[in-house]
Amino acid sequence: MTYHDPALLEEVLRWIDPRPLGIYVDCTVGGGSHAEGILVTVAGRASLLGLDRDPEAIAAAKTRLAPYGAAVHLHRTPFSRLTEAARAEGFAAADAILFDLGVSSAQIDRGERGMSYRVDAPLDLRMDPTEGETAADLLARLDEGELVDLLRRYGEEPRARAIARRIARAPQSPRTTAELAALVREVAPYPVEKTLSRVFQALRIAVNGELEELEAALPQAVELLAPGGRLLAISYHSLEDRIVKEFVRQEAKGCLCPPRFPVCVCGRAPRLEVLSRRAIRPTPEEVTRNRRARSARLRVARRLPS
Repeated sequence: MTYHDPALLEEVLRWIDPRPLGIYVDCTVGGGSHAEGILVTVAGRASLLGLDRDPEAIAAAKTRLAPYGAAVHLHRTPFSRLTEAARAEGFAAADAILFDLGVSSAQIDRGERGMSYRVDAPLDLRMDPTEGETAADLLARLDEGELVDLLRRYGEEPRARAIARRIARAPQSPRTTAELAALVREVAPYPVEKTLSRVFQALRIAVNGELEELEAALPQAVELLAPGGRLLAISYHSLEDRIVKEFVRQEAKGCLCPPRFPVCVCGRAPRLEVLSRRAIRPTPEEVTRNRRARSARLRVARRLPS
């Protein structure tokens, strides 16, 4: 499983500013690219916890990060179980926690994973191919109205109703990427690639519970950070970015009282300081070098003292 250049690596390292003996957590370790960048910066003199729900990613990271020996702790688990994984590996008071969200190029390039409409394969789309229902199973279970809602919510697809109707009225529910793509092509306007991307994105997000995973993990990350520690999140579409942006905004505000209250009565203090007022985007040079980075958006915040 080959992993390509990580998005925004230079920016990630600049904001993390790795120091010897630091404690770092990569919640989406993938092939270990960002993690390796951190460890190279400190000549391996740090402790790094890498999480991933994909067994192939953990295997790739294990190989890539092997030169750093005991500095690296890899844990196969979704990042919604961050607290549990950190406790199991003896990690606390992290200096930085990184999320690199979405699907990886390596997962897309492995046609048999069913992550892309460009290769005919079983319609799977699971990050962890050993757990949960596949996208084919999900499509077979949903009725037309539920599918419309899914395509609109997770794919922001304007032709959701027409696509859902065509899938629901097919002689049999699609079981492969090519079967699904053929049904979408019958009702989607030309060029169809953007529509196909949105449909596959919506199914992937639903199958993996990606937005729910993120919403569960972010509060755990704040709890795990040491005062002054950095929280970094790289998003690739507006749904993820919106969750990160709103979470950081609320944690920087602190108070949860309704706007009609004249004074704060909840007593909730801010836990984060926003460091990147706007999402950090890749340079044109990076996009030329790494096309996957073109939609990447990085947001950074700092943990405040309790």
